[in-house]
Formats: sequence, C-alpha cells, structure tokens
Amino acid sequence: MLKEFKEFTLKGNVVDMAVGIIIGVAFGAIVSSLVDDIIMPPVGLLLGGADFSQLFFVLSGEGAYNTVEQAKEAGAVTWNIGLFVNALIKFFIVALAVFLLVKAVNRLMRQREEKPAPAPEVPEDVKLLREIRDLLSERRDAAG
Repeated sequence: MLKEFKEFTLKGNVVDMAVGIIIGVAFGAIVSSLVDDIIMPPVGLLLGGADFSQLFFVLSGEGAYNTVEQAKEAGAVTWNIGLFVNALIKFFIVALAVFLLVKAVNRLMRQREEKPAPAPEVPEDVKLLREIRDLLSERRDAAG
C-alpha cells in the first residue's frame, strides 16, 4: 500500500495539482488584499465613510458594538453583511480569473489541434525508388 501511495504521489498530475493549489492559495491572498484594501475602502467612502467590512447587525446580545470582533467577544450573535459582500466580491474576481484562464487554455488547445503536423520529409532512398518506378511505368506504357 505504501508503494502504491508513493507511485500515486509521484505522478505528474498530483504534482501539477499541488502546484495549482499553492498558486491558488497565493492568488486568494492577493484577491483578498485587492478587495479589502483597494476596492472596499472607496465603496465605504461612497457609503458615508463607513468601514464596509464592519457592516453588521446584532441579532442577539446586549449593548452597542463598534466592530464585529467586539460583538463576538461579548458573545453577541451578528449578521455580518459587509463580510459576506466582501466574500462575494472575492468569489466573483476569482471566478472571472479562472474563466479567463480556462478560455485562454481552450483557445491554445484549439490552435494546436487546428495546425496539422507538417508532413515528414521523404527520405532520399524512397524518392529514388519512386523515380525508378515512374521510369519503368513510362517504358511499359511506351512499349505497349
């Protein structure tokens, strides 16, 4: 069983998948920063200067809370609208990036399929044999 597991993990597909997961995690961090640090601050500014990630409603609990963290520490149940919207924006950015990547790969695959492989060069001995065949065929036709 250990031998089979070793063979499985050393196959190219598993290594490719691992590389994809690592790059995906790094890409996720970049998208999170893009949404949290670049996109949402102007959106919050347009909404009256609020920190959009702190847009929440207290469903159960006593007191007023300035942040989601304060509410959670106090044991309040919150409805975190801003965090959900941030997650949706992150999802759409990742989905768009994956769509564009798959579209580009599909285009490259179609181009590869459309280009027929060039015909291999005919070896000299085959060319010579064809010339001999054609000459013999001409002599046979002339003779008879």
